[in-house]
Amino acid sequence: MRVYILRRLLLIIPTIFGVTVLIFIAMRVIPGDPLKSIAGEGEIYVLTDEELAAVRASLGLDRPLYIQYLSWMADVAKGDLGFSFWRDNEPIRDIILRRGPLTAQIAIMAMIVAWLIGLPVGIISAMRRNSMLDYVLRFIVTVFIAVPNFWLALTFILFTVLVFEWRPPLDVHYLWTNPSMNLQMTAGPAVALGIGLGAITARMSRATFLEVLREDYVRTAHAKGLSEWVVVLRHVLRNAFLPVITLSGLQLAALLGGTVAVERAFSVPGLGFTLVFSIIQRDWMMIQNLVLIFGMATITVNFVIDLLYGWLDPRIRFN
Repeated sequence: MRVYILRRLLLIIPTIFGVTVLIFIAMRVIPGDPLKSIAGEGEIYVLTDEELAAVRASLGLDRPLYIQYLSWMADVAKGDLGFSFWRDNEPIRDIILRRGPLTAQIAIMAMIVAWLIGLPVGIISAMRRNSMLDYVLRFIVTVFIAVPNFWLALTFILFTVLVFEWRPPLDVHYLWTNPSMNLQMTAGPAVALGIGLGAITARMSRATFLEVLREDYVRTAHAKGLSEWVVVLRHVLRNAFLPVITLSGLQLAALLGGTVAVERAFSVPGLGFTLVFSIIQRDWMMIQNLVLIFGMATITVNFVIDLLYGWLDPRIRFN
């Protein structure tokens, strides 16, 4: 197992290098000069050309590209992510540390909701294949896969306001400072995201369960006289989990950067919310480091999924 973990860690190094190079190149080839947005638009200019040149030199943007890349990597290694142009030169690291926990919490809660919904629905649908219950569940799953998360978020808000006369809090609360208000703030986005992810999880779990149920060892377990649920819990569940875990890992990685619309609907100032406004304001330093954080989160989640694969299926470790 140690060799397996070491091998996966070594594979992360070229992946991180490729991600950082792609991010760096993308930020340099996109149209427009983000520094000119500081100078204003039209006939009103805040900074002159000489002042812009001085700002460019202070940021190191007048140096060769490879020097800029190495300098960025050195700063990232030291934990220095630079400053935001449009937030009173606030350190980007402080912004990420303040807003990142909200996005991470919403993503994890959404995955829990997705598993609580998707796995039971998928298992029941597979166990009752081609029955009326199976058709109804498959129809509901298809509907929620097609419904956008933003629409689910707005529907959730309208439902809670009209039925329970409850509104999500607009103030920012963290789980370790005010758990009650924090859960009120994050439960809505997590449910809105979790329903759609749960529908996808249900479809995947149904397909994998049906595939495993056709295996010879499952038929042998039935022939021994074991009950249906004993066969599912002892023989089917673990083997059917592998594709579902892969899907959940990809969903979690996507959620870390894909909560933009839902965070906007519930006015939760997470990283997705921050990324959208950074793009609008052309705060390229913030965009570059936020995309890097999302990329690193995706790599980390995939590494954890690889380890879970090796733990659940020993054949993967030795092959």
